[in-house]
Amino acid sequence: MIPACLSDDWTLCPEREDISAEFTRLLTAAQEGGATIAECLMIARQLKRGDDRSWHREWKRLARANRQRAEAAFAEGHLASAQRNWLRAMNYYAAAAMPLEAADERRWVAVLATQECARRYLSARTPPGEVVTIPWLDDHPLQGYFLPVPSGRGPDPTVICIGEPGHRKEEFLFKLAPHARERGFAMLALDLFGDQRDDYLDVLLRRRDLESAIPAVMDYLETRSDVDVGRIAIVADGWGSSFVARAVLQEPRLAAAVCDGGLWDLHERAFFASRFAMSDVSIVPVPHAPLMASSAECPVLITLGEDGWLKADRARQIVQTSRLGSSEVMLKVFTAGETGAAQAHADNPSLANEYIFDWLESRLSSALRI
Repeated sequence: MIPACLSDDWTLCPEREDISAEFTRLLTAAQEGGATIAECLMIARQLKRGDDRSWHREWKRLARANRQRAEAAFAEGHLASAQRNWLRAMNYYAAAAMPLEAADERRWVAVLATQECARRYLSARTPPGEVVTIPWLDDHPLQGYFLPVPSGRGPDPTVICIGEPGHRKEEFLFKLAPHARERGFAMLALDLFGDQRDDYLDVLLRRRDLESAIPAVMDYLETRSDVDVGRIAIVADGWGSSFVARAVLQEPRLAAAVCDGGLWDLHERAFFASRFAMSDVSIVPVPHAPLMASSAECPVLITLGEDGWLKADRARQIVQTSRLGSSEVMLKVFTAGETGAAQAHADNPSLANEYIFDWLESRLSSALRI
């Protein structure tokens, strides 16, 4: 029996948008192996409305159960089952951390458990994945998971998967890694946290040079003999700002990019320009500064849900009026009729990721090998 607080469109608790969004994320993760629907509904029945401690406690309990199953399967040589259970445990630990404050020690404990499950999953893969450290800032290296392709012949086309500030990389192991593996891509999953706690996000958000992380990642990939440096692409998952788009403009070594293309920056600049104009301010910011991906040297795909933050008509208008270069820029809008229409395609990420990785496959297969 589905609990009364589970209303239409998988809204668990209408009064808590964050909880409802996280529950939707967990349900859609079941499509890629990051959860099971039965377990999610079981936890929904056990939650106490308005009690974040209940949310944390129940998801942590479920994460432990999956982690124990993974360890038992691994001890008996059942690597496939071990991997599946570690992925689910990893995602459930992440869910347990979600409602807690960044300074809450329980949140950090859950994050560490998430990372440990990710490492165990990587070790059970064939070939094994790696935890890698990439020099970036003097006092803050990046941390990533590198997943080679099964053939091991190399050098192979490689996809960098990175989220916005505050987004951790572990989710990519079930959300994006299968799409990369099925197409013969190696994958590097990254976040900007490094080995820092969640309260380090405040430091990251004050920086104006987040895009400098991408050249550092490219420098690292160039040192790997198993990476085809002429066929490296980047996917900015769940974009809400444009730091990856700015990096694409500065990084000629990328063969393809999936990001917001600078749409959000351009939208904000146009908004502030109109506000300044209405206030009779003499200095008006230029609304179409060269941030648009059409100035980039590589093909760029922008995917958008029609029910997301930036409306589809506005996105099309910005793309049409901001073509500053000659590179290939493609805008794909997912409609409510096909799903994938929510912000960051949260209602059906599988559909969007199939489209994204098919587009990457076409671009990387035609890119020149170096």
